[in-house]
Amino acid sequence: MTTYRAADSKREEFRKYLEKAGVLDCLTKVLVTLYEEPEKPNDALDFLKQHLHGGPPETSDVEALRLENAELKQKNNALQEEVNELKSKLAEYENNTEE
Repeated sequence: MTTYRAADSKREEFRKYLEKAGVLDCLTKVLVTLYEEPEKPNDALDFLKQHLHGGPPETSDVEALRLENAELKQKNNALQEEVNELKSKLAEYENNTEE
């Protein structure tokens, strides 16, 4: 009987932990949202994954990603120009060797 009580107390302790951390409220809200959906999604697990996030991303994270995206676009454009230049040089070289 002591193992039953120990397991029961561990279960209760874990439940309190989840409640204190806000996990139960979050899960309840997502499940209520799913319940209230007029057209149930085909994949309920995917629905839960999409709705179980910590909210919108941090603005600093978004700004950092935008800056990184802009830098990568510039680098991509520079590399594309270099590729085009090298292709034209190669075409000139091939034309000169054929003559």
